[in-house]
Amino acid sequence: MTSAPTERSTILVVDDTPANLSLISNLLKDKYRVKLANNGFKALELATAAPPNLVLLDIMMPEMDGYEVCRRLKANEATRYVPVIFLTAKNETEDEELGFLVGAVDFIHKPISPPIVAARVKTHLEIKSWHDFLKNQNDWLQQQVEKRLSEVNHLQDALIYVMVSLAEFRDGTTGNHIRRTQEYVRLLAQKLAESPGHKDLLTPSYIELIGKSAPLHDIGKIAIPDHILLKPGKHTPEEFAIMMTHAQLGHDMLEKASQHMGNHGEFLTLAMEVAGSHHERWDGMGYPKRLIGKNIPLSARLMAVADVFDALLARRPYKEPMGIAETTAIILKGRGTQFDPEVIDAFVAIQGDLQNVAAQWTDH
Repeated sequence: MTSAPTERSTILVVDDTPANLSLISNLLKDKYRVKLANNGFKALELATAAPPNLVLLDIMMPEMDGYEVCRRLKANEATRYVPVIFLTAKNETEDEELGFLVGAVDFIHKPISPPIVAARVKTHLEIKSWHDFLKNQNDWLQQQVEKRLSEVNHLQDALIYVMVSLAEFRDGTTGNHIRRTQEYVRLLAQKLAESPGHKDLLTPSYIELIGKSAPLHDIGKIAIPDHILLKPGKHTPEEFAIMMTHAQLGHDMLEKASQHMGNHGEFLTLAMEVAGSHHERWDGMGYPKRLIGKNIPLSARLMAVADVFDALLARRPYKEPMGIAETTAIILKGRGTQFDPEVIDAFVAIQGDLQNVAAQWTDH
């Protein structure tokens, strides 16, 4: 914001000649608070301790010239935006070019003219005041945007939780199944991101969204009739055909939600991919669309491995849990047929991490 009317701006004057310091101080002291430094080191010390509103800086000084002082001021976050006006007897074009290059905003040539000094100081302080005002406004707006995004994200998380809880309630799965598969997907994606072919897509934020969408992979089961969804024994071919529709149903539910919102957004796009395609197979023998190879979205290829891995390890009404060795052998057997070979290679590389997740979030 702009300074209060009663608050005087601070000007740091830097010159190795005492007479020049005295002259400029007398010229400015009635309107501004003036600090004086007779060398570059003292100027940097004063500016760092309490950044001024403006610096009037001589160029030709011993030990450290004005160019170097300006460079250091601009390299320091605390003083980067303090305007610097060079006071100099140098009047060559090359001298001014160098001055602007190191960060100065203006030049006042010696011998100085008091009216010119007063006018240039006034102008650049006003520019600095507006710059500070706009920066403060931008910071405030950024805070408001972040606050709104945080609220949207919390609302999104709450809606996901409600939807996932409803699906869990319908088919009898546990929250630990959701948590395990979510962690499996994240771990697999993080490992796959290390390979050159995937690192551009699998950024940390993208991986976070995949993990966030993973709990919705079976949301379509909400629409499956109870006598099929909750059947403890093996399904008949007709029942299994109905059961298989949950993938497309889940995709369509999420698509309708996105249409109602007016746009998909990256999260809902990934959620639709995971829900609709996590039963596709690498060899094209999956469902619902018989997609082949890399035509299957990467998010769904990751989810396919995570879902089967967890299903084999888990106890279900119609089966006993398998051991880790048998489960791993079945997963590896599916490399290049059921599963993406690269995802299986990532699966092998992080076996220990996956087993830790399985042990940490067991069903009780």
